[in-house]
Amino acid sequence: MKLQLLIAIGHQDYMEHLSDVLTQRYGETFEVSVCSTGERLRELLSRRRFDAALLDETLAEEADLSAVRLPLLLWDGTAALGPHGEGMEKLRKYQRISAMTGQVLERYAAVCDSPAGFETSQGRITAVWSPAGGCGKTTVALAYAAQLVSRGKKTVYLDLEHFSSTPVYFADPERGLTDVFEKLDGNLELLFQSIRREDSGSGILYFGRPDNYDDIEILTPDDVTALLQGASAGVEELVVDLGSGCDRKTRRILELAAQVLLVTDGSQAARIKCGQFRAQHDLYALLADRLTVVANRGARGAAQAGERTVSLPLVQSDDPVVVYKTLSAGYFQD
Repeated sequence: MKLQLLIAIGHQDYMEHLSDVLTQRYGETFEVSVCSTGERLRELLSRRRFDAALLDETLAEEADLSAVRLPLLLWDGTAALGPHGEGMEKLRKYQRISAMTGQVLERYAAVCDSPAGFETSQGRITAVWSPAGGCGKTTVALAYAAQLVSRGKKTVYLDLEHFSSTPVYFADPERGLTDVFEKLDGNLELLFQSIRREDSGSGILYFGRPDNYDDIEILTPDDVTALLQGASAGVEELVVDLGSGCDRKTRRILELAAQVLLVTDGSQAARIKCGQFRAQHDLYALLADRLTVVANRGARGAAQAGERTVSLPLVQSDDPVVVYKTLSAGYFQD
């Protein structure tokens, strides 16, 4: 289901530019209607309801906006406003359209009645995990995500490690996961869409890091369930990068995942810890039919008999982006 967006701006060139970009780049999110005259605006509002509208003050004054859930006044921040414009919620007019889109989604999420959001399909969840730290979980997660994107799949990367590696690989956006954590009772699908960014080099969709450690620490298992549902809405795959612990939150994510990539690098520590997980943890039996062992950095003999395996070579590079992009070239199987 798409958000019904009305653009009512008297400046026709700007209206058409805004409409074209939203339709081409955000066509999966918005169904856009446009008008540049008061007469056309009144006609549209008499025939249908809209979720949100972007309006200039002149047209906003000429119509009854009760058919719009979220009317937003596009304002350059300098022009004098009349009484009608002063009373409207405002959005800066001349800014990057990607930023404007995020603001519309975030504000609509705040007024949307249903926390469940739209009836959007949920993508498959792949969890990338290991009981041993330092095995290259993030590298594996990003390599897998990049391979999916190269095959034409809309893929989101979600880093839920306590200390995020996201800034190592992607540009750090102004807004991150803390914006979602603070509004867990809202429409998480729209909130995630409002902060989601696309990496220009790989095409991977991702989220900015949390503001601090405690933002991850205070989440409950039910919180992470809601987060995964919101982050996976409207995409084909959600790749979740986890820390090396196995608390109640991690267990919930592993249980929800359709696939678990268990990463090891062949070191003695990794062999011992993965062996303990298999022998001592009841979760292993639950995950066995969804688990693939990823032997990273040229590791051999990392999997038990009967386990699905992927072997990744050792890539000689000090650039972590080069490493994950090299490993994305066909090593994983659907």
